[in-house]
Amino acid sequence: MNRIAIKLKPAAERMVKKGHPWIFEGGITKQSTQGAPGDIAIIYESKKNKLLAVGLYDPDSPIRIKVLSHHKPATINEDWFQQKITEAFAIRQPLLQTNTNSYRLINGENDGLPGLIADIYATVVVVKLYSRIWLPYLELLLPILMEISSAKTMILRLSRAMNELLKDSKWSNGMTVFGHLENEVVLFEEHGIKFSANVVHGHKTGYFLDHRPNRKKIGELAKGKKVLDVFSYAGGFSVHALVGGTTEVTSLDISAPALEIAKQNADLNSFKGTHKTMVIDAFEGLGELHKQQQRFDVVVIDPPSFAKRDTEVEKAKVSYQRLAVLGVKLVKKGGLLLLASCSSRVDADTFFEVSEHALSQSGRSFQLLEKTFHDIDHPITFPEGAYLKSGYYKIGNGMGV
Repeated sequence: MNRIAIKLKPAAERMVKKGHPWIFEGGITKQSTQGAPGDIAIIYESKKNKLLAVGLYDPDSPIRIKVLSHHKPATINEDWFQQKITEAFAIRQPLLQTNTNSYRLINGENDGLPGLIADIYATVVVVKLYSRIWLPYLELLLPILMEISSAKTMILRLSRAMNELLKDSKWSNGMTVFGHLENEVVLFEEHGIKFSANVVHGHKTGYFLDHRPNRKKIGELAKGKKVLDVFSYAGGFSVHALVGGTTEVTSLDISAPALEIAKQNADLNSFKGTHKTMVIDAFEGLGELHKQQQRFDVVVIDPPSFAKRDTEVEKAKVSYQRLAVLGVKLVKKGGLLLLASCSSRVDADTFFEVSEHALSQSGRSFQLLEKTFHDIDHPITFPEGAYLKSGYYKIGNGMGV
C-alpha cells in the first residue's frame, strides 16, 4: 500500500493527541499524495515533525483517516492483526464462561479495527464492513478471525454504501467466505436461552447482541409478572421474560415479519406463559393499550436510533419524552419501566435528563433503580463510540393505576 504523509490543523492535532480515532477531511492541512482506500496515512506533528499517529486513508468518507496507532509506528501485517484480534478475544472471555455462544468479537474503532464488525453466532462468524479501507487486508485479516474465534463458517456482510461501491468486485453481501452455511438462519444461545439469527438477510449481522445483560435482567425479574416489550423486533426481551416465568408478555412492533421471528424464537424454548403480539406503530400501540386500560408489571421500551445525524437530535429528544410519558401510564403501581436508547448522538446525560423530566411531569412518582450501559463485548474507547444506555425506574402511585 502507498504511504501518505499528513499534517493537521491544531484542533484536529489536539484530538489525535488525546487518542481519538477519527481525522476528518477538514482537519487535514497537508497531504503528500492522493490516497486510495487502505493506504497508510502517517500523521506528523505540524511543528516538530514528530510521529503523531498511523492510520488508514478513506477517500469515501468525511472521516478521511481512521487511526490505528497513536504516538508509535505500526506495521499493518499478519502479526499486527493477530495481536489486535487476540486482545479483543481476551476481553470477551468472562462472557464466554457463561452459557453464551453469541458475542461481538470486533467492535470497530473500539477494538482498533475501525469500520469493521465481527459477530459470532455459535460456529458462524459474520463480518460486516463499513469501509473500503480493509479491502487490501482481508486476505490477511479474515483467516485470523476464523482461527481465533474457532468458527467453522464465515459470512461477509456489507453496509448499504459498501454494497454499492463493491458491486463489481469479488466481495458481495451475504457471501460465504469460509466453510459451508447449511441454513442462513443460525441457532445460538444467550445465557442458556435459545435464539436465531438470519446471518445473510437479517438486520446488521442478524441480531442485536448489545442488550444481552438487560434482556437477562428482565428475564430474572419477570417471574409471575405481566410484561410489555415495545419495539420488540425479534423478541429478545419477550423470550427472556417467557423463559423467566412471566404469566403473559406482549411483543409490540410495527413489523409483522419481525414478530413472526419473535414467535419462532420463543418456540425454541420451553415456557408456560402466554405470548401475545401486536403489529402496530409503537406510539399508536401505547396509546391504544392505555385506552384499553391495560396495565403491566414490567414495561420495556427499546426503540431504534432516533438520531442518525446531529440535525435529528432535537426531534429524537421529543420522541424519547413521548415514549416515557406513554409508557409510564401503562405501569402498575410498584412496577418497572425500562427506558433505553441506542442513539449515539443523544448522549447518556441528555437521554436520562429528558426521560426523567417526562416522568416527573407524568403525575407518577418514580425511583431510579439502575443505569446500565455496554456489555464487555461492546467495549467503548472514545466518546462517539458510546451509544447504549438504559434506565430502570420503579413507578409509584398516581395516574394510570
